[in-house]
Amino acid sequence: MSSNDFRVAVFAGDGIGHEITEPCLGLIERALKRTGGVAITPVRLAAGAQTYRDAGVALPAASLGEARKADAILLAAMGDPAIRYPDGTEIMPQVDLRMELGLYAGVRPVRSIPGVSGPLADPCGQRLDFVIVRESTEGLFAHFREGVVEGDSAAHDRLTITRAGSERVIDFAFRLAATRKALGGRGLVTSVDKANAFKSYAFFRKIFDERAVLHPELKTSRVYVDAMALEMVRRPWDYDVLVMENIFGDILSDLGAGLMGGLGFAPSADIGDIHAVFQPCHGTAPDIAGKGIANPTAMFLSGAMMLEWLGERHGSIETISAGRLIVDAVGRAFADGRLVPYERGGTAGTARITAAVAAELERLD
Repeated sequence: MSSNDFRVAVFAGDGIGHEITEPCLGLIERALKRTGGVAITPVRLAAGAQTYRDAGVALPAASLGEARKADAILLAAMGDPAIRYPDGTEIMPQVDLRMELGLYAGVRPVRSIPGVSGPLADPCGQRLDFVIVRESTEGLFAHFREGVVEGDSAAHDRLTITRAGSERVIDFAFRLAATRKALGGRGLVTSVDKANAFKSYAFFRKIFDERAVLHPELKTSRVYVDAMALEMVRRPWDYDVLVMENIFGDILSDLGAGLMGGLGFAPSADIGDIHAVFQPCHGTAPDIAGKGIANPTAMFLSGAMMLEWLGERHGSIETISAGRLIVDAVGRAFADGRLVPYERGGTAGTARITAAVAAELERLD
């Protein structure tokens, strides 16, 4: 391994994760060769429902240790509804990774892809381009797997919002909005909460207001989560960066994916101060695993996010450019509307979509 290589921990996980991982790595390699940037050295690691079934642990200590040493983590999908813990909950080591590595900022871009129609049409022809920033370690996930069931009469889970956790994710959202503004964005940060009904969310909004004062160059707004679900359908083009508690971000991220055209097109990242995981928003889709019909686009775009993050973190313009080449290649592959994945009623499977994106990548200057 060259001293200029990036070491990437790779978790294929379960289900279709195995089918979309290698095509993504191949596309990343092609993009890096085009820009003359550094190389990626993948370190393939075991974790997920199958690992739990076979070894009795979902995230082996050795895998976690290797992930800690990596420059970035690329994760396809983990879990299987048919394989569960004794208490009935599903195997979700991706959440364990967030907690173990302090990945507090869940970044979920909602961006139109040329040729991929969503359920909405703006009369002014505007394209979707906003980002959900989900606090990924607190809220209802602060006490993950600590819920209590009282016989067959009641169940309890606890929500926790702290000042430290809120400040860091809100500051992250403001930094992201400033970066987007420099590139022509709206420079708007919106707190999404339920401050009218719950003390914890009122506390989150109070902290948001305090941090907003430190960024007078940016605009701010505050919207209750139920109203934001409406606004994301009614006028999503008016928003820029939305910051919110964990469970709200979990739910609204899927709504955002639906606006883009489906989970097969929705990338994401979970970012901390040191580590970051990049993965598609979709799950393992065990019902179609092994059929070759999974849409790898969200995985490709997650890989592009990884390259841009690595490039920004290490000052590598070539690596940033490689990530942007993948985004452009995806857009060009779908632009004429003829490449239609199975989940949208088409006939394009994993291999055909990969080939189309790779071909466009080679045509880009």
